[in-house]
Amino acid sequence: MTTDGPVGAPGKDADETAAETAPAATPAAKEPGSDDSFMAHFLHNLWSANTVTVTVLSIVLATIVGAVLIVVSDPDVLHTFSYFTARPSDALTASWDLISGAYADLFKGAIVDPATVSAWADGSGTWRQVFFPISETLTYAAPLAFTGLSVAIAFRGGLFNIGGQGQAVLGTIIAALAGFALPLPPVLHLIAALLAGLIGGAVWGFIPGILKARTGAHEVIVSIMLNYTATLFLGWLILQKGVQQPGRSDAISKTVDGSAQLPSFGGELRANLGIVLAVLATIGVAWLLNRSAFGFELRAVGANSHAARTAGISVAKTYTLLMVVAGGLAGLGGATQVLGTAYALTPQVAGNIGFDGLLVALLGRNRPWGTLGAALLFGALRAGGNRMQSYTGISLELVTVLQALIVIFIAAPALVKAIFRLRAARSARLGASIAKGW
Repeated sequence: MTTDGPVGAPGKDADETAAETAPAATPAAKEPGSDDSFMAHFLHNLWSANTVTVTVLSIVLATIVGAVLIVVSDPDVLHTFSYFTARPSDALTASWDLISGAYADLFKGAIVDPATVSAWADGSGTWRQVFFPISETLTYAAPLAFTGLSVAIAFRGGLFNIGGQGQAVLGTIIAALAGFALPLPPVLHLIAALLAGLIGGAVWGFIPGILKARTGAHEVIVSIMLNYTATLFLGWLILQKGVQQPGRSDAISKTVDGSAQLPSFGGELRANLGIVLAVLATIGVAWLLNRSAFGFELRAVGANSHAARTAGISVAKTYTLLMVVAGGLAGLGGATQVLGTAYALTPQVAGNIGFDGLLVALLGRNRPWGTLGAALLFGALRAGGNRMQSYTGISLELVTVLQALIVIFIAAPALVKAIFRLRAARSARLGASIAKGW
């Protein structure tokens, strides 16, 4: 009896024959992430919504918005837009000249001025002039790195250390007092002054920490009040006999002894040992968070305090020690400020390094090395902004606007993702490592 199906080989049924005559199955598409090279992973994640890409694009967006503000703030350039339809080249040329000149001065004041390099090459300039811009960047970045680390480590433990300003002020006070009141030899005097600043900030951080641990008082409210207390105490202390500089009627203290001052890198360069200490502090915080038992406990408490308590971790002890460490870091930031650049107490000796540390920590994603990088960026903006104001006449407040815009875009990654149409970061080897932070 014959069949309608295909005639197979003798001894084989229809199913075996069909299996042999069917086309060979195409190999399954290779899943990315198993055998791909590092470069393939890198290129795939380059335009995805990972931390690095979002951060870089946030800076780009802030630069673009800043360029618009530069044009709007200049009345002469703005006037050229009144006849834009008649001669658009006037407005475009004037805008480009203003924006390029402003950002060029920002770069020259923060990194390097090519003119000084040429002068050094032909013998009419010095190497110190070449490194002066980067020296200013490092000078501004050093205290910001300390206060940024202070905020970042508190965030990792589930606390919002908004009291970094007060802790930095206490650090400047105690470090300066040790700097001009203790009769010690040079190296020992500097170490004592730095330790005094660390202890001053640690004590000011201990107060909200112990209140949080024992009474449940919110650390934000307590530390904000302590910011005011520290500032007012500084203003009162400067005018006291024995602290105020003799022969002066204004609010300024005695000058820190030379033996307690942070050594600079030479000549007119203001960069000093403070930036080296900031790098060492970053290494220490990274080790503390990722390699120590206390770091594991604070991260566990920050992730879920109830689960940590159930696991046997003392949440109260962790909160207290965490704020002590955070306060000590902020106090070191204040100490580097007064021992490295100011050399005397004034009502504004600490500036806003505590509050700026909040922005630095947010931009650094609360990671130690990211915080150090953010501090360098903010220091560069400040150093370059000084030159931009001097040469271009653009207000220094525009630099503050740039800083704020960068943080705003960093805090709104969905907006950056929508503007640049970024892909979602996949959890591959490279993508996962990037998405976790710096």
